[in-house]
Amino acid sequence: MNFLNENHYRDSMNEIDSIETLELINKANSLSLKKGYTEISLERAVFLSWWCDKGDCKFCYMSTQKDKIKDPKKARRRVNNILAEAEMCSRLGWNIEFLSGGYKSFTTSEIKSIAENIHSITGDGVWLNTGITDELEEYGKEIKGITGAVEAANPEFQREVCPSKPLNQISNMLDKAGDLGFKKAITIILGLGESLEDVEYLKDYIKEHKIDRVIFYSLNPHPETIYVNSSQPASLYYANVVSSIRLAFPDIEIICGTWIDNLANIGILILSGANGITKFPLFKMFGTKYGKRVEEEVKWTGRTLKGTFTDKDKLGPEKSQINPEFDQYIKRYIKESLKNKYQ
Repeated sequence: MNFLNENHYRDSMNEIDSIETLELINKANSLSLKKGYTEISLERAVFLSWWCDKGDCKFCYMSTQKDKIKDPKKARRRVNNILAEAEMCSRLGWNIEFLSGGYKSFTTSEIKSIAENIHSITGDGVWLNTGITDELEEYGKEIKGITGAVEAANPEFQREVCPSKPLNQISNMLDKAGDLGFKKAITIILGLGESLEDVEYLKDYIKEHKIDRVIFYSLNPHPETIYVNSSQPASLYYANVVSSIRLAFPDIEIICGTWIDNLANIGILILSGANGITKFPLFKMFGTKYGKRVEEEVKWTGRTLKGTFTDKDKLGPEKSQINPEFDQYIKRYIKESLKNKYQ
């Protein structure tokens, strides 16, 4: 079956009963409040590199860059820049969602060193989302958990959209992570052409591999990918999926990503069971009408927000409070945050 077909996605839309969806959201919200999920975190993925040695996931921006990058090392970010970003996240009360980088962009020892430094800066362990690895034993207390980029829980569909990331290898890595005492997370992208029925695959996967955290994203249709003319998933479809997972797994952590052109999704996703929200250009949105909108969306769910998108005092001084080698990057991040980019 060819899943990568817009008609298949439309068919999944037709399966949604609006009354059932609203009931799911209401039940998920009641459960979340009962569980005490009243604080919403702002999450930021910290990218290490724009190079990915596999580079063939059908939806991914990095798949459009692989043939354009002649020297993969030049696609790596400077480590001090990465650490300065972590310092700014700490100042603003943002969580670091995970360290993320394409395959073979950094070595295990390099990733470990970066994670150790971020752990020192934030005082919190770091989640990793750096690909399938059999070197998990190299990591220690600097790592909180390991993320598997599953993207689609339906095995047949997953093979189509991520041909070089075998689901069984991701699963084996996550199982090993659990054996070593790390928490386990997965990422799921909605709007790729999946069916609503695929939620059952996701529930089975969470249960079988004892997943602690699910990070949902909505499709971002990148140019030069097969999804360039696709639409992002409907808000109520997204909410239906999230509500279903919250109700099935009351204790799981749910992070939901949405883009700057879909900020209206935030409120309904929180009511559906999200503990945190992600996928924002932090320094471009900070202090703008869009940053304010994020905070308003959270406010109208009756939750409090961990972190800020508007408090300029939290930006702090233009010099690093950790390491003077970060100063030039701290200054740049603050300058970017104080611009009004969306007048």
